[in-house]
Amino acid sequence: MQIIYTDVLVVGGGLAGQRVAIGARRRGLDTIVLSLVPAKRSHSSAAQGGMQASLGNCLGGAGDNEDIHFADTVRGSDWGADQAVVRMFAHTAPKAIRELTAWGVPFNRVASGERTISVDGESKVISEPDESHGLITARNFGGTAKWRACYVSDGTGHAMLYTMSNRAIAEKIPVHERMEAVALICDGPRCCGAIVRNLMSGELLAYVAKATCIATGGYGRIYRVSTNAVINEGIGAAIALQTGVATLGNMEAVQFHPTGIFPAGILVTEGCRGDGGLLLDGAGHRFMPDYEPEQRELASRDVVSRRMEEHIAAGHGAQSRFGEHLWLDIRLLGEAHIASKLREVKEICQYFLGVDPAQELIPVRPAQHYSMGGIRTDHNGHSQTLTGLFAAGEAACWDMHGFNRLGGNSVAETVVAGMIVGESIADFCASDAGALTVSTTLVQESLRREEGRLQAIANSTGDESVYELTGLMQDTMTRNVGIFREGEKLQEAVADLRSLQQRAAAIRLRSTARGASPELVATYRLRHMLRLAQCTAYGALQRTESRGAHFRADFPRRDDSQWLKRTLARWPDPDADTPELSYEALDIARMEIPPGWRGYGERDYIAHADSARRQQQIDALLADVPETDRAARQQALMPFRHLLPAHLRADNQRVGDGQ
Repeated sequence: MQIIYTDVLVVGGGLAGQRVAIGARRRGLDTIVLSLVPAKRSHSSAAQGGMQASLGNCLGGAGDNEDIHFADTVRGSDWGADQAVVRMFAHTAPKAIRELTAWGVPFNRVASGERTISVDGESKVISEPDESHGLITARNFGGTAKWRACYVSDGTGHAMLYTMSNRAIAEKIPVHERMEAVALICDGPRCCGAIVRNLMSGELLAYVAKATCIATGGYGRIYRVSTNAVINEGIGAAIALQTGVATLGNMEAVQFHPTGIFPAGILVTEGCRGDGGLLLDGAGHRFMPDYEPEQRELASRDVVSRRMEEHIAAGHGAQSRFGEHLWLDIRLLGEAHIASKLREVKEICQYFLGVDPAQELIPVRPAQHYSMGGIRTDHNGHSQTLTGLFAAGEAACWDMHGFNRLGGNSVAETVVAGMIVGESIADFCASDAGALTVSTTLVQESLRREEGRLQAIANSTGDESVYELTGLMQDTMTRNVGIFREGEKLQEAVADLRSLQQRAAAIRLRSTARGASPELVATYRLRHMLRLAQCTAYGALQRTESRGAHFRADFPRRDDSQWLKRTLARWPDPDADTPELSYEALDIARMEIPPGWRGYGERDYIAHADSARRQQQIDALLADVPETDRAARQQALMPFRHLLPAHLRADNQRVGDGQ
């Protein structure tokens, strides 16, 4: 048995994982990153449209600041987010993007003078100021009051990930590729590392670490049609759930992106609509203004996706041999704009559809896109129940997205959370709590347990196919736990998933040869995925309200009086067929913005009794604070800077602030 010792073990080689590793390494800690694939092939590279940060450089972003970004994010979350975490995020995002720029990310820049843009279907000439020339520019995204999605054409994630990976190489951080963490090593409520499988040789190894950080992305592949990479199966969150100690938060909060190309589900960026693209129905009618006259195509993703599906259900979809869909029209942006700023969209449409988007309409329909749920952590990214376990990025419920994420906030979160969690891990390792004494006996027992599980799969004499069961799980989730949910279908999903969990115990491998064994990998991953799917379906069944991306057709109102709380899921009994759920109340008395109308979507919600009381407190607190003193007003409502590492607390500078 090989045991590898390190201070910090980061599971996941995408943007969040590598930024965590860089932060820990810079504090002098031995750090190792595990990655399923070569790090530069991580799913972070698929992010297209932009990274949100309130720089306020371009004309569309003029006047932007942390307060506006904070408010947009809180409203976008449908008041499900931790507002202190949102403040930490909005404050740090400009610092993160400037750090990335210094490292070499070639963000698009403001060009002073006149240029033509498309607004509401019409061309408009604007003039960028001379003082902003050469600064990082931004594009419009849904659910935001200002243009703040900083971008590299439509290959933002690709450029960021390559730069981040190069930085990690410069920091001499080892990345162990094609390695998969299959279980956490735990000494009671203390995480001590992970049991890891070499995907090429099949060998099991033990990595022992003072701190372990899960940064493995989301669990979108529990659905049939997803914009996620095939490796986004949620295994990082699942092995935390498997401990019976760590909790997952808000697993029912699953986002569907409005514009997955039909029928493949491959993403075309929100930047298409941010740059002026329109959604059309089967008759060529632009329908979003009929539903959302103010935000139109740029309402938040949960709202646009629901409106699209409602429009199709009303008989207004376009027909194809694959089914019904709608159209995305970016022809009005022009060939030059598409070729320069939406070039990946153009290539995707050409390669997968045989469509030239500069000349033809793009067939689109909502597809599963993002997981707001994940490993529940505190504001430091530390598990609240399993000491030594951290999480960052989409694998975490930090919780800055609540029940709906705004476009561009996830790419920003990977880097911001990485900056903060890397420092938190270093502080933890330097503290008494970070000291680790673990016996080789415990490590050996953990490794033998996982060897036994894998051998049991290989020796199974059942008659089930892993690929058939995976397809049935994905069909169940897509059919019953999708954009629109209702009690009877959710009960059906829970029952079907229970049955699939039982059947998964009888999967038989067609080959038991030693080595890579993709069928073995698919089998142990499916068992994990079924538990994540059950947490999602069971949590959705219990939440009898609609909030953000969780929409119950039988309970269509947001109910703050009963459901202003976060769902927590644990699985302490390995033989149980459903998780244990508990709930974590959101404290309105600590909120800077008490629950209200989001500014788009339905105005109909059941208010919490404390909302009006908190608003009265806010009015009283601000009565004697000058409106021009933003920092003092914010500090009076909800102090947050003390939660940040000291070097991230300073104010951000912007054009025209006189600094």
